[in-house]
Amino acid sequence: MARMKFLCDAERCIECNGCVTACKQENEVPWGVNRRRVVTLNDGVPGEKSISVACMHCSDAPCMAVCPVDCFYRTDEGVVLHDKDMCIGCGYCFYACPFGAPQFPQAGAFGMRGKMDKCTFCAGGPEKDNSKEEFAKYGSNRLAQGKLPACAEMCSTKALLGGDGDVIANIFRDRALKRGKGAEVWGWSAAYGKPDQQQAPKGAKS
Repeated sequence: MARMKFLCDAERCIECNGCVTACKQENEVPWGVNRRRVVTLNDGVPGEKSISVACMHCSDAPCMAVCPVDCFYRTDEGVVLHDKDMCIGCGYCFYACPFGAPQFPQAGAFGMRGKMDKCTFCAGGPEKDNSKEEFAKYGSNRLAQGKLPACAEMCSTKALLGGDGDVIANIFRDRALKRGKGAEVWGWSAAYGKPDQQQAPKGAKS
């Protein structure tokens, strides 16, 4: 069984926020909740990097460890999901997660968190697959339709990869092997590989 994972290639991310928009559009995420966001490191400094961040569906998820009502569960594909009917809005998962993935709606009285919301890897929730109830609570269940998460499919530079962890690792390994060093550490050649050098015609002076 495949283990689903996300990986963002910082060399390719152009901070277009297409992944954020795709997630909100596909899952009709409520106002004030960002299941995915783009973070820029060393903004405005030469060599700045951007990375798309969401729930990383950890193998040893800290949110699962601290939840007092055990509303989190892991699917056979390694996707970490939660049951909103069990969630009490305590916020422990928010403080435990190193990625800030758990989100709480901003509507309502001060101090009232409401039900937690987070990235589902477009895998829905405990309700029946692709039912109205599932979509209303968790958004689209693309995995049940044989599709990948909308954020990864909409990434224009293929910086954000989502799917089988082994396949993603092989893709990123192949990219890393093609990248140069020194002056080629960042830039177009670093992200997309060196262009094939054209061979000079026979008899031409080098």
